[in-house]
Amino acid sequence: MKRTFAYIGCRTTRERNAQGTGISVFEVHSNGIWTHIQTLAPLVNPSFLAIHPDRKTLYTVHGDNESASAFRIDPSTGQISFLNSQSGVGRNPVHLSFSRDGEALIIAGYATGDATRIPISPDGSLKNPATPSITFDGAPGPHRVEQKASHPHHIPRYVTSVCDSTWHIVPDKGLDTVSAVRWLDDGTSVVHSRHAREGAGPRHVAFHPSLPLLYVVNELHSTLTTWSFDPASGALEPLHTSSVIPPNYHDLTRAAAIAIATDGRSLYVTNRGHDSISTITLDEKSGYPIFVEWTPSQGKFPRFLCLGPDEKTLYVANENSHLIVQFEIGESRVPKPTGRTVSTGSPVCIVFNTVDV
Repeated sequence: MKRTFAYIGCRTTRERNAQGTGISVFEVHSNGIWTHIQTLAPLVNPSFLAIHPDRKTLYTVHGDNESASAFRIDPSTGQISFLNSQSGVGRNPVHLSFSRDGEALIIAGYATGDATRIPISPDGSLKNPATPSITFDGAPGPHRVEQKASHPHHIPRYVTSVCDSTWHIVPDKGLDTVSAVRWLDDGTSVVHSRHAREGAGPRHVAFHPSLPLLYVVNELHSTLTTWSFDPASGALEPLHTSSVIPPNYHDLTRAAAIAIATDGRSLYVTNRGHDSISTITLDEKSGYPIFVEWTPSQGKFPRFLCLGPDEKTLYVANENSHLIVQFEIGESRVPKPTGRTVSTGSPVCIVFNTVDV
């Protein structure tokens, strides 16, 4: 038998008009119902989460601050307990992932325009940074408020069904660039960057499972750009850009999260303002987007979405209505609300952990 637990990151501070208090833990039952197990609080803006590949430790960055924390996972209950925190991870850290060997945490510092590599101890706790941060340099984009400097927003490692690389892909909202970065054995780093459209604001990225393609959602232009990526050299090339909002929508909106089905046939993007999910059908041969449909997010300001472990469900975290909404993914691939929701303060991230019992 297996048990599945969901861990919810949130915003907690007055500056964010937040109602969250800490990391919430739920058990996800086979019938789709969630049962609340724990809320570990108080924590300050545990805004993005990641579970170590060994499934024993949960990590978070503390948004708007300069630290990350580690928590031990009890596999029998799903509950978490605090291990330690580490500062020096860049100001306003917004995303984290793991090195290929699982021995380091890689963190994107939004406000400081950098990427930091934090070593992980055998017990899962975080060490002091052992190597200098990578700083992203370049001319900011034209948006006078949101593009004053480098703002790396995502830093996942490039892993697909055919490639397990040491490259991390970094969309930079401030510089209108997408970069491939890697750390070498001697502690130095390599960075390859290419420009997106001016003012696009690259935010998050998803990887095609079998083709050498990246899909970058551009926050400021509400578009999706398909990029080619060569994992041998780290070379990037923008190929195709299309809108993720309806052509007749002209009010303020910002694209946010992105997820891709493991068969590479569909992509999902959230739109804050339009408050919708874009379902983007991908051509099976080329991988290019060919069709878009829109579904209301059933809440306000859908900052995050992800597919459930079985890929038969999709979850949307509506930050400003404090609601996670469950959708069913059927043959059409277009999400349909199941009627199941989870009320929780200012949710901005969901990760799942499935354990044997």
